[in-house]
Amino acid sequence: MSKPVCVVAGVGPGNGAALARRFHAAGYAVALLARSTDLIAALAAELDGARPYPCDVSDETSVARVFSAIATEMGPVEVLLYNAGSGVWGTVEDVTAKDFEQSWRVNTLGAFLASRQVIGAMKSAGAGNIVFIGATASRRGNVKTAAFAPAKAAQRSLAESMARHLWPAGVHVSLLILDGVVDLPRARKMMPNKPDSFFISPTDVAETTLQLTRQPRSTWTFELEVRPFGESW
Repeated sequence: MSKPVCVVAGVGPGNGAALARRFHAAGYAVALLARSTDLIAALAAELDGARPYPCDVSDETSVARVFSAIATEMGPVEVLLYNAGSGVWGTVEDVTAKDFEQSWRVNTLGAFLASRQVIGAMKSAGAGNIVFIGATASRRGNVKTAAFAPAKAAQRSLAESMARHLWPAGVHVSLLILDGVVDLPRARKMMPNKPDSFFISPTDVAETTLQLTRQPRSTWTFELEVRPFGESW
């Protein structure tokens, strides 16, 4: 019997890799999407049945090509985890128009394009999960999030519109808002004196995401905020 297919769009060394490992452990065949091939190739070799797909989520042709290959080689997608994100940090006077547009293209347009590729099969099956990995920036703009916050806010609005449209068809669309610093080597290097409890664990993000996809339909969650206990909110 073939395994259900999970797509992780935006596989990096933190949340993306953790999501891939957790859903693989839960019995999914995992499609790994990223612009760079090094990490996804190594991860595919580690996870039996996983496949790497180089993809630029901000490019419609690239997205269509990759999802067509996934459907042919792996089967219909039952879970889409949209983790792709582009953070350009700066004030409205610092960021360029190109920075602003690229942040929107990766965080919002890519989410739209990837979702469009899986919705049809999910509706036909009467089931499916689309999870957006979001950020607190979707709720408020800070001084140096002039490009990032509008893109994440647009992503959140897209997710909410999709949830209202697709929940009646059996497709669970949800948004996981991360409020805090993800535990990555570069974050540890920048903050060497912070304890483990200061950071968001990618492994825990992946576990929470899996739980979202397993919720009974009568108690689906749309938006779930997660943060370490020490985070100010």
